[in-house]
Amino acid sequence: MGLLQEKLAKYDLPQKFMAQGVYPYFREIEGKQGTEVEMGGHEVLMFGSNAYTGLTGDERVIEAGVQAMHKYGSGCAGSRFLNGTLDLHVQLEKELAAFVGKDEALCFSTGFTVNSGVIPALTDRNDYIICDDRDHASIVDGRRLSFSQQLKYKHNDMADLEKQLQKCNPDSVKLIIVDGVFSMEGDLANLPEIVRLKHKYNATIMVDEAHGLGVFGKQGRGVCDHFGLTHEVDLIMGTFSKSLASIGGFIAADSSIINWLRHNARTYIFSASNTPAATASALEALHIIQNEPERLEALWEATNYALKRFREAGFEIGATESPIIPLYVRDTEKTFMVTKLAFDEGVFINPVIPPACAPQDTLVRVALMATHTKEQIDSAVEKLVKAFKALDIL
Repeated sequence: MGLLQEKLAKYDLPQKFMAQGVYPYFREIEGKQGTEVEMGGHEVLMFGSNAYTGLTGDERVIEAGVQAMHKYGSGCAGSRFLNGTLDLHVQLEKELAAFVGKDEALCFSTGFTVNSGVIPALTDRNDYIICDDRDHASIVDGRRLSFSQQLKYKHNDMADLEKQLQKCNPDSVKLIIVDGVFSMEGDLANLPEIVRLKHKYNATIMVDEAHGLGVFGKQGRGVCDHFGLTHEVDLIMGTFSKSLASIGGFIAADSSIINWLRHNARTYIFSASNTPAATASALEALHIIQNEPERLEALWEATNYALKRFREAGFEIGATESPIIPLYVRDTEKTFMVTKLAFDEGVFINPVIPPACAPQDTLVRVALMATHTKEQIDSAVEKLVKAFKALDIL
């Protein structure tokens, strides 16, 4: 065994759980994703998906992707900067900008490459990037690629955020980056207070709406709209892989910022552009969200019902205010074991362990879709109660 293999073996936690038969990742799905999925030849209730609007299997979204492939082919064979810009990309950008209330938008091939490309392009060595310590990994990697001075504040702790702002040179750019909805815990950023501090310290705000788009605000416009603060947020980021039932991401801002990013964000300039099918599917999903308000109503009906049921059953679910419901386990091994017990009972949930959370905050993550029924939620709660009690967690 070489030195590299020896070093990696010391930290190979997955190997341990594979040997125990409770490794919970890379489980194979054998068909379309919906509230039920085919796995291993039988149906499993899906409570581990980010498809909040329930559109991943919608025939209109699928057909839009099919038609785009017929018209444009399977790929663009180049970056947006060169030969990879389609009129379809431009149309989606214009509609996204209007939807989230900004001048312009840029579409990227994934949500991860939005954050990892936009963040390092915005500030320089004399500036500051300030992040919530539970921001998504793509934000973490984006700031790591920046030469700017980097500060973190305790999760949703506005006194600590102010303390970090006080460390900054008042004449430098101070970019506060925060998730609108935190992807593991399901709680919301304290955007009203962040905006107050923005004005006090002349800062700039970027909000990641990956889990807010299609969920919060008028027609699902996001957390910024939910708080009525769209005009106060300088950059709004979103993804297509959740409510928009596709793959990709975007950044929206005023024209001067977008023009700068168009020529300086490396993951935009040097990545192949998003496929025609993915772009058309996201565009169709955006239209459906705007034209079917009952879909958002159904999502919140399912969410509120599930929140009530999990609380009544005695689960610890923290401060979630969204379709993301964390069921705290607070033990890595039991987190994997309860995931397997739930799966054996026919319920797909996701385990969350470090680095996605602190070691003492391990959990299983339940996520709701607009298409979940009360009967499916009741069944999942019943089976999860059984699994948690079997491990003395409840």
